[in-house]
Amino acid sequence: MLNNDKHSILQLLSSWKTHIVFWLGAIFVGLSSVALTVGSEYMSALFRELHQQYLSYSFLFTPILLTLLAWITFTFFPGSERSGVPQVKAALQPSKTLHKKPLLSFRIIVGKLFLSIGGIFAGASVGLGGPAIHIGAALMTYFARFAQFGPHYLERGLILAGSSAGFAAIFSAPLAGIVFAIEEMGRSLEEKTSGLILTAVIFAGATALIIHGQYVFLDNRSTFFPWGKAWAIIPICGIATGFMGGVFSLILLKGGPFLKSISFLSPLKIAFLCGVIISILNYLSDGATAGTGYQETKNYLLHAETMSAEYPLMRMLASIATFFIGIPAGIFVPSLSVGAGIGANIAEWLPIAPVSIVILLGMTGYFAGMLQAPLTAFVIIMEMTNSHDLLLPMMATAFIANGTSKLICPLSLYAGLTQNYLKSEPNEQK
Repeated sequence: MLNNDKHSILQLLSSWKTHIVFWLGAIFVGLSSVALTVGSEYMSALFRELHQQYLSYSFLFTPILLTLLAWITFTFFPGSERSGVPQVKAALQPSKTLHKKPLLSFRIIVGKLFLSIGGIFAGASVGLGGPAIHIGAALMTYFARFAQFGPHYLERGLILAGSSAGFAAIFSAPLAGIVFAIEEMGRSLEEKTSGLILTAVIFAGATALIIHGQYVFLDNRSTFFPWGKAWAIIPICGIATGFMGGVFSLILLKGGPFLKSISFLSPLKIAFLCGVIISILNYLSDGATAGTGYQETKNYLLHAETMSAEYPLMRMLASIATFFIGIPAGIFVPSLSVGAGIGANIAEWLPIAPVSIVILLGMTGYFAGMLQAPLTAFVIIMEMTNSHDLLLPMMATAFIANGTSKLICPLSLYAGLTQNYLKSEPNEQK
């Protein structure tokens, strides 16, 4: 009888240890998102100050520093490059993963955190969503080793939980984090896995919210969408933003193989040339194409008249150049500013609907067209801007943009990029 009691107590302690380690992991995911946000804000302000005071900073320092960061990424932190979402998706298929070194490790966490912030200091277009997802998945996997979670949870459940928690924490959008895990990362959820994801999202999101507050907000605006001709803006926004999102994805998917086919262009030469392009764009936009795009998104939402019509195209080009450099950098937040800019331009050219609403539809459509993830698109915009009363227009825009994007780029962006980390199937090798 005594032995049975001891066995029950040991089981209970083991269960609590597992839960505590998991909760701690989720809290650290939230803390890492806060660190990314605070670090990016500080470095972005520092870059803008240097950019304003020293013209040579952009044209000389930016290409050199970005080339250095690319060399550090390729040499010391392979697997941490670019957004990180394809690496997480590849890690969910461990039997097919091609990469020689672990895609989710403490080394990845360090590289992703510091190199992303370094890219912002250099003036690149660096989003935080992808890095937060990659760090979240890596942190949860790292913590799982101490609790000795079973292989099933380690291979899928915890990776999904960590990635969705990172997404939710960086955007202060818990529902979007869950939807993202279902739509983009997991495609399907088991009952136990969904519980892990929900718990991780709550702990990580609460941690980030308590320390840093909401990510994007709107004050004193109206989202009343009058019935009538104003609704014609929905298909127009959907088609325009879906087309631009599809073009962006196609360039990222096709551009890499094309650049590799040019024999005299090494990765570091590509990084330097892209750094020069970024320098020019930063000069032409007065620094607006550098950093995350968070401030530019807020400017569109609150003071759209202060933004230039050329900004969306310049930000797109800056994001493309940053992608080909190869440093850790996400595309989520920069894409929101691009979508907001496209929406603002459409509202100016076709003044049939309130400007603020068309901007929100532009953000939703471009995000959906770029990722071909319509559910995540309208949920994240709805949560970030508290636009629940625009649910139906945003849903319609997202699905129209998604369909338009597929006509331009049949393969979704992250599905295509994930193939770089997976072994080819036998029938694909023929």
